[in-house]
Amino acid sequence: MFVVAGESLIDLVPQENGTPLPLLLPRPGGGPYNTAIALGRLGEHVAFCSRVSTDGFGEALLAGLRRAGVDTSLVQRGPEPTTLAVAAIGSDGSAGYGFYTEGSADRLFELPHALPESVRALALGTCSLVLEPGASAYEALLRREAGRGVFTLLDPNIRAVLIPDADAYRARCAGWLPYVSLLKLSEDDATWLGGVPEGPAAVVLTRGGSGLTVRTRSGLEVSVPAAPVTVADTIGAGDTVNAALLHGLAERDALSPEGLSSLDAAAWTEVLTLAARAAAVTCSRTGAEPPYAAELEL
Repeated sequence: MFVVAGESLIDLVPQENGTPLPLLLPRPGGGPYNTAIALGRLGEHVAFCSRVSTDGFGEALLAGLRRAGVDTSLVQRGPEPTTLAVAAIGSDGSAGYGFYTEGSADRLFELPHALPESVRALALGTCSLVLEPGASAYEALLRREAGRGVFTLLDPNIRAVLIPDADAYRARCAGWLPYVSLLKLSEDDATWLGGVPEGPAAVVLTRGGSGLTVRTRSGLEVSVPAAPVTVADTIGAGDTVNAALLHGLAERDALSPEGLSSLDAAAWTEVLTLAARAAAVTCSRTGAEPPYAAELEL
């Protein structure tokens, strides 16, 4: 089983660019939520660990998880509203966001009891690691599960507008690295953090239209090009990469620091190419719509 922990929210996606008041279409979203959906669509046994509102948006988010085959038994519920993210789509399809998070359900996440023994990997990231008090609970989950040997993937997916003290958050991120097996960063994340951190067994850097690169603790570096695609928008592309990386590593029995170190350049090329192809499918669609396994001819 995979567990993805972190926020779910509603993306309000503009249907027209360049207009002062575009029509906004509500779409399920949130980095961890999208990662869980993508893993479910790839056929993996995955559970979502979060706090979800009992409002209409929250019910829609849970329904989306269930349609993708995601286990919701680790989801906490509360009457607080669902977080909203208003997307702004650039001419190149890139997405920026404004967030409405005050008093929302996912901020009140509490550390759950020990995760099932069958958990193979834990993935975390995005807003859930910023917004207190839930951020401290997610951090405690990362430290606890890594301490008992669970493989961990961290995707900081920096949303600078939500971070009041950049230096303090950079220091906090550095404190997580000893507990991280695989770190996934975008080039924008790396720039904001001041460079590509060292420490995890492997770091995957996404470079938009230039592809993906992995650097391992043993000194191996492998790059693959992006898959060609006509971009509708980039919402959910990085989250899809997270899922494809975990799926590809699981197929190679590499969900451990030792397993990552044992992969050669050919194996990493296969894993990264899968991730690039999966992200391209997501980019070809409006909103976060990761591919199903059949679309990748797996």
